[in-house]
Formats: sequence, structure tokens, C-alpha cells
Amino acid sequence: MPNPAIRPPGLIRRRPLLAAAGLAPLLASLPAAAQQDGLVTVPSAHAVRPTIERFAAAVREAGWIVFAEVDHAEAARAAGLSLAPRTVILFGNPRAGTGAMAGRPTLALDLPMRVLVWQDDAGRVFITRSTGADIAARVFARHGIAVPPEQQAGTEALLDRLVRQAAG
Repeated sequence: MPNPAIRPPGLIRRRPLLAAAGLAPLLASLPAAAQQDGLVTVPSAHAVRPTIERFAAAVREAGWIVFAEVDHAEAARAAGLSLAPRTVILFGNPRAGTGAMAGRPTLALDLPMRVLVWQDDAGRVFITRSTGADIAARVFARHGIAVPPEQQAGTEALLDRLVRQAAG
């Protein structure tokens, strides 16, 4: 029986992931746009589902692919628990990542990239993403891949554009 918490758009199938809990109180106090520890959180002017759809549209418009959505709140409900909306969107560009993944198979553990669309206890919706520098340092570096500063800046600009398109 398919897990309703995971919605692959036909390219891949994902197994259930455990819902992450305990972040809402910490992140709910963030200002309008915040950056901390390699994460950027931007408020959305839209509800959760429209924000997800707007992000997916921005990804496709950029020529990239949305691989899957992981709905942690649905997984929590299926386990008899309660969790405010928390959906991770996995997305990427096979043209950009395949070569690196072919040379470093373990990179597949950390790609595709992802963003989190979430709602706080007050009903406000946010999108949280990693920075370009964080992805270079935390993801690629651990697989032995050095990402030059100009590529980090390009990743940062793309992610910022996609998130702001979704949130605006």
C-alpha cells in the first residue's frame, strides 16, 4: 500500500521518513527572513499547499526536476500523532549532478537538494533552505568535491530565486 506521506511525481518512489519533531518552537520565533547555521528561512505569503505548488513550478521553470515530496505531517497522522504541516521537496538537475554522482556514488545520499515548507503554531508559512556555501561545505565536501566560490554563489542565487518566487 503506498504511503500517502510521500508523493513521488512518477520519477522515483520513496520510503517513509520519520517525522522530525521539536523544531517548531525554535524556528517559529524567526524574523521575516532569517539566516542561521547555513539555513535561510523566508516567510511565504501563501498557505502551505500553494507555496509547495509555487516552488515546484519555479523549479520546473528553471529546467530542473521535482523528484518527490515528503509530507512529515501525513506520516505523523498515519502513526496516530499530530504535527503541523512540514513538507520536504526534493529537487535537482540531473545534468548538473550526474557527473559528480558517477564519480562519487556516495553523493547520492545527499542529493537531490531539498527545501522545507512548514507552518508554525500561529499559522504562518515558511520555506527553509540551505545556503550555497552550506551545500558546498556540508554536502559536497564530505564526498571529496570542492565547490569553487563562484559556483557556491550561483547555487545561492538560484535557491534564493526559487524560494522567493514561491513565497512571493
